[in-house]
Amino acid sequence: MSRVQLALRVADLEGSIAFYSKLFGAEPAKVRPGYANFAIAEPPLKLVLLEGETGDPTRLDHLGVEVETTDQVAAATTRLTDAGLATFEENDTSCCYALQDKVWVTAPGTEPWEVYTVKADADVLNKNGTATLDGCSCG
Repeated sequence: MSRVQLALRVADLEGSIAFYSKLFGAEPAKVRPGYANFAIAEPPLKLVLLEGETGDPTRLDHLGVEVETTDQVAAATTRLTDAGLATFEENDTSCCYALQDKVWVTAPGTEPWEVYTVKADADVLNKNGTATLDGCSCG
């Protein structure tokens, strides 16, 4: 199953978690310092909340498509490149408290889009911002 991802940069993370919990009738799938995500079944949506600066209005951070496997990321990379789009690949990258493979493209309005898969989840980030998975630092 694939689902669209919407990542928002929010000034009030706790207030945003409370609002989106009520809006979608669901609790977050993951909450970490400065970060939360919701895995909404209906409509199929991965809502990501990233803590921004206090007082700043909420803004779009990026958009994405979450897929199930690295092979699907590779297929998307090939399809996007063959379509003439400039791509940027990140494999075994530490992002959103997880180890991920992804490919990025930029739309005409400069909004960034990613196609990604989560290879492993992490509970914490190290001081350098990389995820710690099973006792080893990845990223």
